[in-house]
Amino acid sequence: MNIQVAVVCDAAADYGGKLNILGAFDTIFAASFPATHPQCAIALRLVFQRIEEGSHKLRLNFVNEDGRFVLPSIEIPVEVVFPGDVSDLVRNFIFNIQQLKFDQPGQYAIDLALDGRQEASILIRVQQQQGAST
Repeated sequence: MNIQVAVVCDAAADYGGKLNILGAFDTIFAASFPATHPQCAIALRLVFQRIEEGSHKLRLNFVNEDGRFVLPSIEIPVEVVFPGDVSDLVRNFIFNIQQLKFDQPGQYAIDLALDGRQEASILIRVQQQQGAST
């Protein structure tokens, strides 16, 4: 598997196999803590090779810098089926998140694993907004 895109954004959509991403970001500013980010999406574009045809499990873990879960793990089954004689297959995945809560500023990560093997991490920095007090 090859990861073409792994990003946190304001919104994402799959339109006929095209991954549409709006407002990719890596930093969230909050006036006070705990803070709630109203909505965002995790957008993934993965490329599978023919040798990877079959059933897989995709897992996302959203953790703080201590490794504690911010959200429950997201695990979905992925069935990779190749039509005809193509040698690779592209799949888009979008996970919408509402009311994402951050207890404190710091570094957060969304860890992506396929079949239990860590493949990538998307890092998010959560910071106190300048001029704001806690």
